[in-house]
Amino acid sequence: METPVEQATAGPAIAPRPAASSMREHFRRTVSLAVPVIIARSGVLVLASVDTIMTGRYEAAGLAYLGLGMPPTIFIMMLGLGLLLGTSILTAQADGAGDYGACGRIWRVSMVHALVISIIAIVLCQFGELFLTAIGQDPALAKGAGAVMRAFGWGMPAVMLGVATTFFLEAIGRPVPGMIIMLIVNLVNFGLNLVMIPGWGPIPALGAEGAMLATSAARWIGLFGFVGYVYFMPDAERYAVRGVFEWRHPVGRKLRAIGYPLALAHGLEMSAFVTMSMLAGYLGTQALAGYQVAVNLLGLVFMSAIGVATACGVRVGNAVGRQDPDGIRKAGRAGLLLVFLVMSGLGAVLLILPTALASIYSSEPAVIALAAAALVVVGIFLPLDGVQVVAVQALRGLGDIWIPTSIQVLSFWGLSIPAGAYFAFVLAWGPAGLMGGFLVGVLASALANGFRLEVVSKRPITRL
Repeated sequence: METPVEQATAGPAIAPRPAASSMREHFRRTVSLAVPVIIARSGVLVLASVDTIMTGRYEAAGLAYLGLGMPPTIFIMMLGLGLLLGTSILTAQADGAGDYGACGRIWRVSMVHALVISIIAIVLCQFGELFLTAIGQDPALAKGAGAVMRAFGWGMPAVMLGVATTFFLEAIGRPVPGMIIMLIVNLVNFGLNLVMIPGWGPIPALGAEGAMLATSAARWIGLFGFVGYVYFMPDAERYAVRGVFEWRHPVGRKLRAIGYPLALAHGLEMSAFVTMSMLAGYLGTQALAGYQVAVNLLGLVFMSAIGVATACGVRVGNAVGRQDPDGIRKAGRAGLLLVFLVMSGLGAVLLILPTALASIYSSEPAVIALAAAALVVVGIFLPLDGVQVVAVQALRGLGDIWIPTSIQVLSFWGLSIPAGAYFAFVLAWGPAGLMGGFLVGVLASALANGFRLEVVSKRPITRL
């Protein structure tokens, strides 16, 4: 049953926002949406980096606890993120159609789903030590890493509810609040780390566990900021954000139908990266260190592609809501052009300065040389990597879920891992060979999903 507010605002009584008419305007709107998204997404990486650096300065063992405890929790988090991605797709389409009341309803249903997901995540994180011990990890390491996982788990509701709200705000063209809140979260996290890692007064020294508790607390503060903004934004009534929060709703079925394949895609992609890291371990300590340097830099620059992809997916979804086929094609092409230019520039930096960049992370000549060789390969495939992620997100904005997901799974599991193993071990190219495997998979995904975007964007428009 809809509330009176929802009944008054659920239909397209308000005219949709005017569509961009030229490629230049499409490009400008994509940039304006992408920049704050890039900053906000980068803030997530900064949180992890600050925790790692501050913990490492306090105790070496804490780095091991973080290194062992973080991957399983990030895997759980990525599954939850995939399950909630439908929030962005459905909201963008509704907003483009001028169906503003539906946007708020989607957010409220998504928040209930986020809460359920986070409760499951909390429970799973409580058994981190048991899981790590069961797979043969050293008991002392498993205990420390298990504490990290439990501390991370207490912040999962804030993470998932914050993600649902971020997707909602980005889909209605409001990315700046997310950017500002993430900056505040990073400042709070830094301050709490100063107290909780080494201890202060009655607060005992908690090391890596303290770093995760600080991050979880900072995320809860960020969540209050997100929800407060949504509830009191000037057009909160128009978007019907103050209605009933419910699970059993047709919107919920749509969210789950979209979320299941996307969670599968995120999980398989994440496991592919984990598998490649395990392969790097077989190359030896120095090769593993060199590979991790390249992966860290790849993750940092890839946030730019994620920002453009998010903006492109939202703008394509808006065009779907407007029933605007020309807008769909132009929004998709603007996103592809923008990401190619941005990632080509970043790739050029990696190609020109691989040794200098690797030297930031290590002073060992062998590690620097291995990392630099891998960074050259990253620089080569970076533009293609941007193209494939934008094409996938644009297809999601169109409501095309399963085929792009299948293409990505086949590209990374069917091509990247076998090719990386062959290049690294048979041809003895080391970490550069593993990155060469990603080049093969990224090329396949970019070509296949780019072609599919061209085909699907010409089909009759169907709003989910």
